[in-house]
Amino acid sequence: MLKIKRVLNIVLDACGVGSSPDAAEYGDEGANTLLHVIQKKNPDIPNLMALGLGSILGIDDGEEPVGCYGRMREKAAGKDTTSGHWELAGYTLKKPFPVYPNGFPQEIIDEFEAETGMQVIGNRPASGTQIIQELGDEHFVTGKLIVYTSADSVFQIAAHEDVVPPQELYHICRTARRILKGENCVGRVIARPFIGETGSYTRTGNRRDFSVDPFGDTMLDVIKRAHMDVLGIGKIEDIFNHRGLTQSDHAAGNDACIVSMLKTLKKDNWKGLCFVNLVDTDSLYGHRRDVDGFAESLEAFDSYLPDIMGALGENGVLMINADHGCDPTFRGTDHTREEVPLLVWGLGLKEGVNLGTRATFADNAKTVCDMLGVENTLDGTSFYPEIRLD
Repeated sequence: MLKIKRVLNIVLDACGVGSSPDAAEYGDEGANTLLHVIQKKNPDIPNLMALGLGSILGIDDGEEPVGCYGRMREKAAGKDTTSGHWELAGYTLKKPFPVYPNGFPQEIIDEFEAETGMQVIGNRPASGTQIIQELGDEHFVTGKLIVYTSADSVFQIAAHEDVVPPQELYHICRTARRILKGENCVGRVIARPFIGETGSYTRTGNRRDFSVDPFGDTMLDVIKRAHMDVLGIGKIEDIFNHRGLTQSDHAAGNDACIVSMLKTLKKDNWKGLCFVNLVDTDSLYGHRRDVDGFAESLEAFDSYLPDIMGALGENGVLMINADHGCDPTFRGTDHTREEVPLLVWGLGLKEGVNLGTRATFADNAKTVCDMLGVENTLDGTSFYPEIRLD
């Protein structure tokens, strides 16, 4: 039996595979991000299909998958980036982060304005790309900060880079993070810098998320304590508030993240976990209801899979999943409460094993730790015994 030395865990942000049983409680019954994108645009994704995506979605071509495949169901309430990633990492959020469908309480805004010395406009749920068009001119003239939220537990602050430089905006976000605690402990404070002129404001790649520490151990913590490498790529460092990582690359966008990932895989001097978030399907296409862009992003990722799999080596394992849905064909612009895909491949693993529907995202973390031989008390159940080659 080959000994697993490293695991590459890729989160395809927002790539859900169908409504969770409780989706109606969130107004998301009928959402199915990947199936609907595939049905509408028929993207060329042969490698994902070969790994087992078609079998998950019920649209396989009859060929036996080379990967192991299944679904995972989020145990925690909500459909948020933070809760989804934490559960993938083995910690299940017990109490949902607060959300603000009517905007933030006035006492929060008052304290924020007093602490920062800056006034606020907006303070309502909104699409980030739309609200900067609506309020961008007022912000540019007055310097007032655009504050908004969504269906997720987020306090978002948008500012033009010529009015509030990114580093100053990050400092403002840290102030908000200190204020938003206790009952108002939102999952993330997000800096949303933008540029441009009237009618053509666009967000930049200088986004930063300011999270809170996970409220319990995650696979990042226990793998690091086992003196292995824990490498984060993309916004992983933000989601886990830099905790549990031995190295991080805050690459912005899928292309930069994939380049970083391949560079990492080609190094032989690490052992442990490389945890990657590929955000474009969520931030650029899901929220903006851009089905064409979503399909093209899937194609671009798929084209890299042979290189990724080839670079893993005989002692590596690839795990692909997601944190929630964001169906661009569905109503609204928010995340959707969906099950997520589970695709697993490695030269030391069986092929074509149907892992069924897992009761929690945390099975991902439990399996990663089992593969690496790391003892833990994380949530979830390992499926490694079902797929390893004895």
